Amino acid sequence: MSRRDVTADVTQGSLRFACQTGCTRCCRVKGFVYLSEADLLRAAEYLGLTPAEFEAKYVIRYRTLLRLRRTEKSECHFLGESGCSIHPAKPTQCRLYPFWPELVEDRQAWEQERAVCPGIGKGDLIQIGSACEIAHEMKDAYPTMYR
Repeated sequence: MSRRDVTADVTQGSLRFACQTGCTRCCRVKGFVYLSEADLLRAAEYLGLTPAEFEAKYVIRYRTLLRLRRTEKSECHFLGESGCSIHPAKPTQCRLYPFWPELVEDRQAWEQERAVCPGIGKGDLIQIGSACEIAHEMKDAYPTMYR
């Protein structure tokens, strides 16, 4: 699909996205992985740790935010050769990508993200209303980031 086709989809009220098998490019971009309290509990349980153990080992807590610590290589602790080792319990931010408010609500940002994500512009059409509902989950999970 060409860039023109992606633009046409967005302006007509829909987007295309299909996660590409084996791709971990979204996990390798510069930035942080933020957690909600629910994310922390879900990941701890999945790993068989108490929330306190998980937090001590993997989380940096700020006054209003939680984020995963990085490895020495500046990567996520849970990113392995075959992808996310906590995939069934991965954080909301990871689970919802690329349906983040800053991407879904801005056509140009969505198109630019295509350079990172080979799944943008592929797959079935997703109505913009549905994409916005998904993006709203990010606002609920991380309210201090979306004031």
